Amino acid sequence: MKTFKILIMVFTISVALYEQVSEDKNIYVTVIAIVVFMFGMMQLSAKTPSKNQEKEEEDAE
Repeated sequence: MKTFKILIMVFTISVALYEQVSEDKNIYVTVIAIVVFMFGMMQLSAKTPSKNQEKEEEDAE
C-alpha cells in the first residue's frame, strides 16, 4: 500500500510539472495534482513517530 501511494504521488507531481511547462496551462489540473500530493504526504507522514514521543510518554506518567 505504501508503494502504491508513493507511485501515485510521483505520478501527480509529474502531471503538475508537465502542466507547468506545457504551452496550454490548466490551473485546475495543477491544483488537483498538488492537493493529491499533499494528501498522500499527510498519509505517509502519519505513520512517522515524533522526535519527542519518548519525552511525551515520560511526561504522561
